[in-house]
Amino acid sequence: MPGRRNMRVKLLPGDGPLARVRPILVFIVVIGLFAAGVGISGPLGALMLGVLALGVGVLLAVTWKALGPTDRVMRIGVFVLLVAIAILQLR
Repeated sequence: MPGRRNMRVKLLPGDGPLARVRPILVFIVVIGLFAAGVGISGPLGALMLGVLALGVGVLLAVTWKALGPTDRVMRIGVFVLLVAIAILQLR
């Protein structure tokens, strides 16, 4: 398809600390943190979801220029959803 980039190509080349982290490990940590945050009610669950929201926000800010409009909207949606669920966990 024209206009579609190869997802196996690094988005931002570099040798920073995240370049050495295996994607499957990140996936497992994110899923575990989300499941624990949703499963644990109260401030601790909200804190876990807040940590995820902070990570999404940082990644969004760092990669903003490299993202297309659709990618930006999707990531903002994930960020807003995480914040909303974190706020609901405080009830």
